[in-house]
Amino acid sequence: MDNNGFCNDSYNSGTSDDELLDLTGTLEFPDDVPPMNHDYNSDNNGIGNRHQNGAGKLMDLMDETVPGVGTYEDFNTIDWVREKSKDRDRHREITNKKTQSTWDLLFSVSDAFSGWLLMLLIGLLSGALAGGIDISAQWMTDLKGGVCLNGFRYSHEHCCWSSRETTFQERDKCPQWKSWAELFGAPEGASAYVVNYLMYVSWALLFSFLAVTLVRVFAPYACGSGIPEIKTILSGFIIRGYLGKWTLIIKTVTLVLAVSSGLSLGKEGPLVHVACCCANIFCYLFTKYRKNEAKRREVLSAAAAVGVSVAFGAPIGGVLFSLEEVSYYFPLKTLWRSFFAALVAAFTLRAINPFGNSRLVLFYVEFHNPWHLLELVPFILLGIFGGLWGAAFIRANIAWCRRRKTTRLGHYPVLEVLLVTLTTAVLAFPNEYTRMSSSELISELFNDCSLLDSSKLCDYANANVTISKVGNGLSNRAAGRGLFTAIWELCLALLFKMVITVFTFGMKVPSGLFIPSMAVGAIAGRLLGIGMEQLAYYNHEWDVFKGWCSEGADCITPGLYAMVGAAACLGGVTRMTVSLVVIMFELTGGLEYIVPLMVATMTSKWVADALGREGIYEAHIRLNGYPFLEPKEEFKHKTLAVDVMRPRRGDGPLAMLTRSGMTVGEVEALVDDTSYNGFPVVVSKDSQWLVGFVLRRDLVISLDNARKHQEGVVSESCVLFTEHTPSQPPNELPPVKLRSILDLSPFTVTDQTPMEIVVDIFRKLGLRQCLVTQNGRLLGIITKKDILKHMAQMANRDPESILFN
Repeated sequence: MDNNGFCNDSYNSGTSDDELLDLTGTLEFPDDVPPMNHDYNSDNNGIGNRHQNGAGKLMDLMDETVPGVGTYEDFNTIDWVREKSKDRDRHREITNKKTQSTWDLLFSVSDAFSGWLLMLLIGLLSGALAGGIDISAQWMTDLKGGVCLNGFRYSHEHCCWSSRETTFQERDKCPQWKSWAELFGAPEGASAYVVNYLMYVSWALLFSFLAVTLVRVFAPYACGSGIPEIKTILSGFIIRGYLGKWTLIIKTVTLVLAVSSGLSLGKEGPLVHVACCCANIFCYLFTKYRKNEAKRREVLSAAAAVGVSVAFGAPIGGVLFSLEEVSYYFPLKTLWRSFFAALVAAFTLRAINPFGNSRLVLFYVEFHNPWHLLELVPFILLGIFGGLWGAAFIRANIAWCRRRKTTRLGHYPVLEVLLVTLTTAVLAFPNEYTRMSSSELISELFNDCSLLDSSKLCDYANANVTISKVGNGLSNRAAGRGLFTAIWELCLALLFKMVITVFTFGMKVPSGLFIPSMAVGAIAGRLLGIGMEQLAYYNHEWDVFKGWCSEGADCITPGLYAMVGAAACLGGVTRMTVSLVVIMFELTGGLEYIVPLMVATMTSKWVADALGREGIYEAHIRLNGYPFLEPKEEFKHKTLAVDVMRPRRGDGPLAMLTRSGMTVGEVEALVDDTSYNGFPVVVSKDSQWLVGFVLRRDLVISLDNARKHQEGVVSESCVLFTEHTPSQPPNELPPVKLRSILDLSPFTVTDQTPMEIVVDIFRKLGLRQCLVTQNGRLLGIITKKDILKHMAQMANRDPESILFN
């Protein structure tokens, strides 16, 4: 690895920027990159200026004279600085040309309009796919219970809509809908129960088997929620195929199958993945987004907002979700376009009307009574429960997923899915509240009882006698036999959901966590609401209830407690705050109850953060070893750049290139003998004065291109990174000039720079590497992966876990 040949040509300073990545083996990738929040035109770091040779653009290699230069390999991280500079150069060129001809003016207008057109296409397709998924999942879920004689394609609800024999109290029963027992000639009794039980389990196993098989065979990236990977991709990491057309097709189909199987999972998280797949595919229609990875990630941030918009019917909440939870780089322009795309998606979903209620929201509620200040105490208790359960769930799920990755269990994903499905179906069928879909369960728990409700949750003693003066709601009343039965069933359902979700999330099928978390919280909230209601009924003379909950008053709304509990548990698992509250009131239409939602959400976050700082998505990112530099995590240690940089004591010398004097053969030998993804360029090995930085990929492509297209290039040919070619004898071999791929302004820090500042630089500027110097001489290099390993080591975690598993 020692390379001879030093040149004494004058050093020409300049600017440009590239990267270094530590690429060991085939999967141990470089680093991850945050975003660019501003345009950096400083002279020190040179992220906007060009060197003295007069070139107007940031980097010559961006002219793409050599195909492949400036692109990225799989499992690598983009260079945000370079990508933003490319876009500025492109935009500057279009602006300068638009006054030259009408065609250039039209091209400028179309270029400016292309972003909005892209948002329109993403919103339309995502809304259409979400509507199709909702309708298909509802039909296939009902298929486990029976079929419609009027048409096999009708769900239970649609089948009974047109029936004249249906009563309001028994709206789910109609002659046109037949259970499997009735079709097989066993209309009632134990035999009918057994037939329906077996058919329920059989359909569940079939749906889950099809889902896991399709994922395993056609699109392995279609499994899971997708949000941890989307967060990693938005931070700059490249995972080829994760947002491809096959992933989109298989994820859409298998999401319907997984939800219909009755597993404790939701479709909301995977819909974010589906929307991002749509965005990535449409990006290839527009050159501006096809050739620029940073611009594409702006579109993907907007697509994440679209996914939540169609999942919950919450366009504003979707934009806030993308801003708070998913996006790494979210400029103001992306905010506007996210809002427009979410609006289009919500309008499309409303036009399809998948729920058949002419409403965009999934769980529309209409509570008749305002909440009282004293109810903040049980709301805070629900927040504490949500935080405790969220922290416990994250630890248990991560422990199970780690066991899956490190044992033979991970080698049998189909068997695991079938066993979990079998357990879920067998235990869920006997209980009415676990047999129904999670979305239907949440809707039932959010419901405010009225006179015409036939649900067991509304079975109160003397329910027909005491009518509230407000709306058609019932006043506080004693619990009836049906309500006591429902309480026991809900307690069993709560335990079942809390346990089975731990084993379900992370399997090799599309699986979201929003709905299962909300279901756990809604059950706990409804139980607490019923308890408060009965406490107020039997003890209305207590001082705490006097004045606002007197005898015969309708003051406690159990459905409100269910809604607050759902928000608390979802907040405890994901650590969302602002976006969660907005999603909940858009989801339910309960604008009046923002304060209870805020109290419960903040309480759950405080409690969960006290037990563990990571949300479920951050925990899965760390489990999978993705190179993600968490912007919310603080670096509190007092280490210096010299403590983290490579080479360290005992390591060999830093692999580097000299600006002249090295031959093509020596450079190729250095590339072959090392696994680094970039090399510093110095004046000479003796002086170690820093000149710039060159990427391994660009270097290999340029040398290969020179051998093929430049006459007389052999292994003995000289490689030059200088601006001017020194005079040579007439018979000397022609040199290979690689100045155009050299980054003349790599980011540098001194060896005594605190790592706290270095980490902030990496986060805020989107760096992939930073060179360490002392008095202008090169000492070493720090990559994003080095930082992640150092942070893991400081947190007493295995630093070697930072690799792509």
